[in-house]
Amino acid sequence: MVLEVKWAGIDFGQCLLSGSRERTYWMIGDACKELGEPEFIEERCHKWRLMKEKYGTWSAIKEKRRPEIVTYVFDDRPAAKDVFPLVERKYFSLADGAVDALKYLVDQGIEVSMVAEHRRTLGPIGTDETTRFLQSSKIIKYFTELITPQGKVNLRDGAIDLKYKGSSKETESGGTMYDILAAELLARGIKPSEAVMVGDKEWSDITPAQKRGFKTIHYIGYLLTGPSNADYTIRHFSELKGIVKGV
Repeated sequence: MVLEVKWAGIDFGQCLLSGSRERTYWMIGDACKELGEPEFIEERCHKWRLMKEKYGTWSAIKEKRRPEIVTYVFDDRPAAKDVFPLVERKYFSLADGAVDALKYLVDQGIEVSMVAEHRRTLGPIGTDETTRFLQSSKIIKYFTELITPQGKVNLRDGAIDLKYKGSSKETESGGTMYDILAAELLARGIKPSEAVMVGDKEWSDITPAQKRGFKTIHYIGYLLTGPSNADYTIRHFSELKGIVKGV
C-alpha cells in the first residue's frame, strides 16, 4: 500500500537529526576543554551517564531536562550555558538519505513541515537551534513551517503563529498539537488521511497522530523505542520514496 498524501510532518531530534550515541560524550569533552576544565571530562561524562540512566534517552533529556545538563553535569557553571550549545552545534548532522527524501517529497507536490518538541521561546528564523540547523544544512528550502509547542513559524516569511503555544505532541499530555494541526490542515483542504507524520517516538509521533486520522511512519534509523502500530517502519529515509507519493 502506497500512502498518497498532500502533507508530511517530520520530527527533528533522533529522526531528521543524527542521534549518534557517542556524540554527547564528545560534546561534553569539548565543552570542558572550551571552559578550560579538561580535568573534569571524566567526572562530567559520568554524570551524563547517570542522567541517561535516570531519564532513558538523549531525546528525553534534550526535550524535557535540558537545563540539568548545565546545573548537574556542568556543576551549574554559568559559562556552560553558552558554551555547551555552541559545541553541540558542531556535532549536528543530517540522517543519511534525508536530503534526497525531502527533495522527492517536494517534487511530488507534498507540503513538508517540521513538527518538533521545541521548548524554547520562538524568535526570528536562525535564532533557535532548530532553524539554525535547517539553515546551516541548507534544507530549510524544503520546509514550509516549523510547528512546536511554542508556536508555529512560517519558514518562508518568518511569521509566528501562537495558536500552537502550550500544546504537546505527547500522548500523556493529550497530543493536543495534532488537534490543532488536523483542524488547520482541514481548513486548507487537506484531510488527516491525506497527511503523514514521520517520527521516531511512538508516544509523540505515532500514536497521537494516528488517533487524529493521520498516516504514520516510524523511523528507527537511530532509536528503537519499542513496538509500533505505524503504517510503515523505516530504517533509512530513502525508503520514503517507495511508500509515499503525492495525491
